[in-house]
Amino acid sequence: MEPQTDTLYLKIADAMARQIRTGTLPRGERIPSVRLLASQHGVSQSTVVQAYRTLEDARLIEARPRSGYFVAARPPELPEPDTSRPPRRSVPVGITALSAKIMSLAHDPDFVSFGAACPDASLFAQERVRRALSRATQRHRSTLCQYPIGPGDESLRRAIARHALRMGCHIDADDVIVTGSCLEAISLCLRTVTKPGDVVALESPTYYGFLEILEHLGLRALEIPTHPRTGLSLDALQLALDTQPVKALLAVPTLSNPIGASMPTPERKRLAQMLARHKVPLIEDVLYNDLCEDDERRRAVQSFDTAGQVMLCGSFSKTVAPGLRLGWIAAPAWTERLQRLKAATSGSETVVLQRALADLLTQPGIEASYRQLRGVVASRMDEARSLISKHFPKGTRMTAPAGGFILWLALPDEVDTIALFEACLDERICIAPGSLFSATGRFQHCMRLGLGGHWGEPERRALARVGQLAQQLAAGH
Repeated sequence: MEPQTDTLYLKIADAMARQIRTGTLPRGERIPSVRLLASQHGVSQSTVVQAYRTLEDARLIEARPRSGYFVAARPPELPEPDTSRPPRRSVPVGITALSAKIMSLAHDPDFVSFGAACPDASLFAQERVRRALSRATQRHRSTLCQYPIGPGDESLRRAIARHALRMGCHIDADDVIVTGSCLEAISLCLRTVTKPGDVVALESPTYYGFLEILEHLGLRALEIPTHPRTGLSLDALQLALDTQPVKALLAVPTLSNPIGASMPTPERKRLAQMLARHKVPLIEDVLYNDLCEDDERRRAVQSFDTAGQVMLCGSFSKTVAPGLRLGWIAAPAWTERLQRLKAATSGSETVVLQRALADLLTQPGIEASYRQLRGVVASRMDEARSLISKHFPKGTRMTAPAGGFILWLALPDEVDTIALFEACLDERICIAPGSLFSATGRFQHCMRLGLGGHWGEPERRALARVGQLAQQLAAGH
């Protein structure tokens, strides 16, 4: 068990970080002294010192000699991109091999990669993961010589059901199905509620992995206008439901990929009600919910679902242990069909890995690890936004997500990000061009930056260089 003081200082630091990022504590404002804050929280001064050091490391506060602690200056702000305007028709999906190249370069040591949304091992408690896996192997080593059967190990299914409570979701462990990844969970859900030729609505832009699944399943994509901060336009979705034969909605309401939008809570409730009226299932991806700085926006749409129309899909590959590569589904109305499809498609997952993940999810320090991860990533995002503001072409627009490690940039119209991608490859830098994130060939002047990988001086220089290359393309147009 982790020491209680560790939990206390992280709680204090996390609460203050949220106040700074939401503007409750304005930049430049003096914050309470160590003595005063210790008295207010009923903790030792050393605990407050630890909290302030954490905030200093995240560059959210700064100490001024003989004056105390102050909220650090805000990085220069760029305007956010406009709401997307995709065509009002569904289209068949065809994704190029570009996505495979981007994923391969994410693991190439000769490249600095901003192309994939893969978190670096340094962000996680590697020794804790190793110990959990070692315990599971020792205690359940006989299972390594047995075929796993069933919808998942009971201990992991219970742990996932408890985890879902953090998102406001009350699900029965018997309805949880363990999968090989979140993408497999989504694929199984689509195969359960659609058939080839059906129309699936999704955000625009959307994750290219979703488009690849739709392509392989022969489904048509109907992209819905999406705001970079508040997410899916429900008015546009309502029009689509009224006029198009939509069979399912695939969405990421919290920290959507690639733009990092998080839907306001009242809109989540409205979405659940809208889909219930139309009897259209929502496949809700909650992969990033634990990275959101806003507690309320971690609440899933499923928590408002009274009609059983939401299929909840998740994983812990971005928050606990990417290498365990396990996902899950909770969709009570379709449990039996999903279980049969999962068994026929890929069978059950390795018991040792499931037991290790269950161990990690039920350890007392898991909440503190989420807070620490959010703090580290938020500091990195602030740095990146500052570099982009300084080095990218005039007219660049940029998202400001409430957590996560993905930024979406809209460059001046004259910058083709495929050309920028190729120029970056010549300098052993990888980015993700915006056209990857749409089935309609849009977003040619946009790009996604994944900032979850290694972060140091080489990456800072590489990000500045991407901006300089973009400026050259803009000037040469």
